[in-house]
Amino acid sequence: MQTQSNNSPIGIFDSGIGGLSIAKCITEQLPRENIIYVADSKYAPYGEQSFETIIERVNTIAQWFIEQQCKAIVVACNTATVNAIDQLRAQVSIPIIGVEPAIKPAVALSKNKKIGVLVTSATAENPRFISLINQHKNGSSVFVQPCPGLVNMIETGQQGSHECFALLTKFLSPLLASNIDQLVLGCTHYPFVSEQIKHIVGNNVNLLETAQPVTEQLSRQLKQHEIVNLSDSCGKILFYSNQHKANHNQLLSSLWSTQLRFTSFI
Repeated sequence: MQTQSNNSPIGIFDSGIGGLSIAKCITEQLPRENIIYVADSKYAPYGEQSFETIIERVNTIAQWFIEQQCKAIVVACNTATVNAIDQLRAQVSIPIIGVEPAIKPAVALSKNKKIGVLVTSATAENPRFISLINQHKNGSSVFVQPCPGLVNMIETGQQGSHECFALLTKFLSPLLASNIDQLVLGCTHYPFVSEQIKHIVGNNVNLLETAQPVTEQLSRQLKQHEIVNLSDSCGKILFYSNQHKANHNQLLSSLWSTQLRFTSFI
């Protein structure tokens, strides 16, 4: 029988490095919590996987987290959230926190009621995502831009390349032509190219990410279930990956801004 306690870890996972943007925010704002991060990089990007594969990976990782006695799980991936979180919550009793594109705050902030959303191909076609837009657009025009190939570039450390800049320009040009003033980064990988995006869109377009709302929701869930870590010391964070190339670990370390040691994960 699983035995979670206040000191039990929080499981965080993504198809690869994108979820580090979420995990970093959580460790900074909830420093006492113990964290287990899984980079499921062998199957990255989820946005180019089948619905069945996404479901299988989400359930496999969640079950592993439960075996590690995790007290909560953060699905730090937009694609996994829209495709698999509902069925996962139906199976698992611990809190499950997902990631959703910041459509609602973008609509609230927009002056000209034109919002752009960058997403993976799998998210763009997902009924749950489409329903989210329809629920919150409130008369605004929401322009959805799938970004095939962008996650792969980030996963292989090419986010600073001319090729990545050209790809971003291709994806952003139609959104700028639509006169958007809010741009939602609808994938946890995309904050790692936010500086390049800002250079392309300029100062008149505001970028919205999801790390802060996810951290706040996790904090609320921990308090609601009375499982906040009350220790006086800082929590530990363990990293797992199923991609074992040396340059991959170097990339993950550079994005975390300190040297990381990854344990093998199936």
